[in-house]
Amino acid sequence: MAKNVKLLLIENVDDLGIVGDVVNVRTGFARNYLLPRNLATQPDEALIKQLAGKRSQAEKLMAERRKDRENLSGKLQGVEVEMIRACNDMGILYGAVTQQDIASALGKQGFKVAPRDVRITSAIKRVDTFDVHIKLDNDLDSVVKLVVKPDRELTKEAQGEGASAAPAGAGGGDGPRRRDALSQAIEAANQQTVTGWGKRESATDGAAAPAEKKAKKSEGKKSEGKKEESKKDDVEPKAEKKPAKEKAAKK
Repeated sequence: MAKNVKLLLIENVDDLGIVGDVVNVRTGFARNYLLPRNLATQPDEALIKQLAGKRSQAEKLMAERRKDRENLSGKLQGVEVEMIRACNDMGILYGAVTQQDIASALGKQGFKVAPRDVRITSAIKRVDTFDVHIKLDNDLDSVVKLVVKPDRELTKEAQGEGASAAPAGAGGGDGPRRRDALSQAIEAANQQTVTGWGKRESATDGAAAPAEKKAKKSEGKKSEGKKEESKKDDVEPKAEKKPAKEKAAKK
């Protein structure tokens, strides 16, 4: 089966052509969309002549629409759209701003714009000011300014961190805080060492520990020496009493 097929448009089809045009389209698009909706049929010279009157009306309509789009494109240039959105403390939005949101906001200001005419290169997910392109036709491109504001007051510090750390579509901006916490933890770890179950001592205490152990060992040796001396004292008196017993036995 051929990938493409030629069809005669019997109705105007956006982004494809007007009635009476013979277009080359994908087979799937023709089978699933154009033919079931009676928007196109097989090309036929007799049918093309019958559609001549309808085509002239379509051309007039297209010319009027083109003029309206040109006027709208000129009016849109420099327009500012303001939106207030819920966000976190860093100015990151809980829900992204969509093409439909921008088109609706422009509609409220009197500018009839379809969502597909709104062109955004990436998801808008933070409080900031953005340039949004409105492309009404291939050669009609206008730029509107979108200002996304928070639904509550944010600190200047939080706004600054959010703008520097959260590009469009990012989830957060707490990098500087995490780095500060990490550096403090490392510094504390360098100053303290863990000894025993739940016991902490400073690095200087650890250095003094060997001296204390030596002092305890020397004290232990001294006490052992005293005990040995006391034992000798207990033994010597018993040795002196032996002659007395022997004398009693002789008697």
